[in-house]
Amino acid sequence: MNRDWRNQFPSRRNMFLVTGGILFTGLTVRLAELQLFRQAEFETKARETRIRLEPAPPHRGTIYDRTGRVLAGSKRNFYVTLRPELAGDRTQIIDVIDRLSRIVPLSENRRRSVTQEATTGPRFRDILVADDLTWEEFAQVNVMSPELSGVSAEVGELRSYPLQAAFYHTIGYVQKANEADITRMTEIELKAVNESIESPAGKARAAAVRRLYRHPAMRVGKSGIEAYGEVELKGEPGKIRMLQNAGGRVIDRLPSDDLAGKPGAEIVLSIDAELQNYAIQRFGAEAGSVVMIDVDSGDVVCMMSTPAPDPNAFVSGIGSTLFKSLQSDERNPLYHKAYDGVYPPGSTFKTIVAAAALESGAMSPEETVNCSGKAWYYNRFYNCWRPQGHGSVNLHAGLQKSCDCYFYRAAEKTGIEAIADVAKRFGLGHRYELGLTGGKVGSVPNDAWKRKVIGEQWYAGDTISAAIGQGYVTATPFQLAVMCARIAGGEKTPDPHLIVSGMKVPDNTITPMGQFKPGVIEAVRSGMFGVTSEPGGTAYSYLQGGSVDPKGELPAPYTNAHMAGKSGTAQVRVILASERNSRGEAIKNDKLPWRLRDHALFIAYAPADKPRYAVSIVIEHGVSGSGLAAPMARDLLAHALKYDTGARKPFVPQQREVAGSEAKPT
Repeated sequence: MNRDWRNQFPSRRNMFLVTGGILFTGLTVRLAELQLFRQAEFETKARETRIRLEPAPPHRGTIYDRTGRVLAGSKRNFYVTLRPELAGDRTQIIDVIDRLSRIVPLSENRRRSVTQEATTGPRFRDILVADDLTWEEFAQVNVMSPELSGVSAEVGELRSYPLQAAFYHTIGYVQKANEADITRMTEIELKAVNESIESPAGKARAAAVRRLYRHPAMRVGKSGIEAYGEVELKGEPGKIRMLQNAGGRVIDRLPSDDLAGKPGAEIVLSIDAELQNYAIQRFGAEAGSVVMIDVDSGDVVCMMSTPAPDPNAFVSGIGSTLFKSLQSDERNPLYHKAYDGVYPPGSTFKTIVAAAALESGAMSPEETVNCSGKAWYYNRFYNCWRPQGHGSVNLHAGLQKSCDCYFYRAAEKTGIEAIADVAKRFGLGHRYELGLTGGKVGSVPNDAWKRKVIGEQWYAGDTISAAIGQGYVTATPFQLAVMCARIAGGEKTPDPHLIVSGMKVPDNTITPMGQFKPGVIEAVRSGMFGVTSEPGGTAYSYLQGGSVDPKGELPAPYTNAHMAGKSGTAQVRVILASERNSRGEAIKNDKLPWRLRDHALFIAYAPADKPRYAVSIVIEHGVSGSGLAAPMARDLLAHALKYDTGARKPFVPQQREVAGSEAKPT
């Protein structure tokens, strides 16, 4: 049957018109939605595709001494980076590094390290080639940049230690983070926000931490306060907008002031830098440590370990030759002697034995012991340091003259358990949390301690050795300073602290001194005063010649021995009977190699009648506590009293501005 196509055309035309109208209307609606209603959304996505946010290291917090002097700050840093993907293949990278080294001096080890990292690591990451460039080097790299593919000259901040070696051990230093550092900081950051590495938020945060610490301008604390306070000091990182092309290659840096990070905490220490520098000068070429505590406040006003390297040498990577020389130096410049050093306390421990004998009732202050130069205990002789003996001595004379035989007897009657209990009450056997890495416990031995550590029971002969601070008894110089401060200040002596503000450092496990029986502390103080200020005292004759202050600046009233103290000599080896002559005298220290000589110790406080400062001094292999350490203690205490170190209120950081090359308080 034939159909009239003319009759069918209008219906088809209408169908196409309707369909076209529907499609056109839908397209119009869609275009309106995209251009009018979702314009902002797509502009954001476009920017995100075009702009990449990179982490920006924040300004690291400044560390000050109690007077506001900068101990660790930041200076302007010109540095050079290399991005392998822009430099080319291995041959081209080596060529770029070779040409760059003609402008910026690079050691052979550094060139080898950069080459390896650039040719084996991720090609899209910036690699730090060199930092702390001079202005001339920085300008020349910029001029030559068109010929140095992948090389970029940048400006940032670099950690700076103005007082150099004076605070190496306490402040520590920063350095480029290695993989172990990055892993550690990632774990710390995730723990702080209670996130798991497996969660999406945890993965994102971990990635951000890794990017931050891999930034060429970022450093991480490696030791001391820098490491302990890393989270507080580093601040909150910011962001930098980087313009990239379709291939993801960065082509420009955009304004990012609105994404600036938060500066790190400003930390103030209780230490007086001027006093610390004076202690270093006073020590001269000797190796050892000084710790001084304000008895009234618990402020640690001096914590010095010498010799020490310059921490600035570590910030950009210390050379292998220099580091090996530091490691091989027999004076151990890398070792924090004040906090990590563990020594036999020697005769300074006799103050503990004296207090324990009186507190336990084992002896009275008037009870005497006859010293003939040696005493027989448990099938052997124990020698007194004075071969001809001291005659009849009571507690006061025993401390004043440091009679070994008196304390052999006092320890035997008192027993090690009572001695150990008193030692802990005076601050020994505890690692003090100060806000820096390291720190040792030392040992306050008794039967339980020896069974646990040595695997043997306590023998009576062990008590005789402990009586004079030898055998198993050990202490750090910091603990000895706490001990002396508690003797000086009594039960109300505040616990020691190093951080004044900027970081909280709780230490809730310190054994309290508690109250002693009437007269106990007074008797110990009297004996210590006899050591320094009464004829016959072990340090008396060494303190009568006036100050040996290297600057000669202390006036006469401050050079008198108005202090109380106790000397100590700690053996570093066992003296055999065959090494003594017929009079019982051992080979003199000056005939021995330096490393075999006795350590010299001295603890003291001043003024004797109203204690303000307590100090402990340990001079490694210094032979004589009275002869070498006592005059140092006198001069350091005199210096602190003269300038009233502890009376000056600690510095309070104000709003800081970064001007020039150094961050300074306004």
